Amino acid sequence: MKKNLFFMVISLLVIIAVFSGCSSGEKKSLYLYNWSDYIDEELVTAFTEETGIKVITDYFDSNESMYAKLRSGADGYDIVFPTSYMVEIMRLGDLLQDIEHSKLPNLKNLDPKFTALSVDDEMEYSVPYMVSTTGIGYLGSELGELDSISWDIFSNPAYAGKMTMLNDVRETLGAALKYLGYSYNSRSATELEEAGDLLIKWKNNLAKFENDQYKNGLVSSEFTVSQGYSGDILQVQEEREDLHFIIPREGTSISIDNMVILKNAKNKDEAYAFIDYMLRPEVAAQNIEYVYYLAPNKEAYKLLDEVILEDPAVFISDEVIENSEILLDLGDDNDLYNRVWDRVKSAR
Repeated sequence: MKKNLFFMVISLLVIIAVFSGCSSGEKKSLYLYNWSDYIDEELVTAFTEETGIKVITDYFDSNESMYAKLRSGADGYDIVFPTSYMVEIMRLGDLLQDIEHSKLPNLKNLDPKFTALSVDDEMEYSVPYMVSTTGIGYLGSELGELDSISWDIFSNPAYAGKMTMLNDVRETLGAALKYLGYSYNSRSATELEEAGDLLIKWKNNLAKFENDQYKNGLVSSEFTVSQGYSGDILQVQEEREDLHFIIPREGTSISIDNMVILKNAKNKDEAYAFIDYMLRPEVAAQNIEYVYYLAPNKEAYKLLDEVILEDPAVFISDEVIENSEILLDLGDDNDLYNRVWDRVKSAR
């Protein structure tokens, strides 16, 4: 009996060991929700090879559509990449967990010049990922090489049907507000209605409101003028020599996109490992060279090619910063923007 009991115990221990081994050998996963073309996939592959963590990515095309999806109950994501104003909305919506700085030793590499511009400047619930400006991409073969441009280029009937603006309520209404001499963050119903009227006038000359394919449309000559993000346009400049990016003289918005960890994230340790990996100087430098946006990582700057360091569309000048605005969460006044935007989109 004792002999049988001994062998039963041994057999049980072997079974436990086998199943424990299977469990520990399971591949870890991490789920990202990001903008398209916004990370060098070679870096993601290298992260997986180094850590064994498989990265699965889903994409959104606007902060508002991302937020609506999360609020409707979509889960399974660990890290999301919202713009600063949306970070605050997500925090107030109880979607984010606080950032544990002790798990991110590479936070020390971030550039305080840009972290100070962030809505969450203490990085309590977000970590800066990229800095960009919104401006105008245009074909020099059609417009010549311009020293200056106005947001009101969209009222020019000479380019009707060959222009696009972003399908983004804050950026697009913001451009109209800025042209009129108002703030991107205006809370005035009167100013917003005036901006909406102007945007409807511009809309009559647009091919469409569009976020993803306008850069390829510029390359193919489908479009001549497009409101767009700096990095998007710089990414495709090599494909077309006469494609230029310029900041309108009235000023623009500066966006800081961030990495946040969702409160219901199932892979928190993996999320911290990924964020800290992206903050490594050599990783941030390679990512800058790929996406042509500025990762605000002061140690990464030392590794960049001189051409990028001298590109004002990547390294934003103090003059542009002075004449630009960070988009802020406007709380209940966001409804003012949404109502005007709905009116613009439905106008014929």
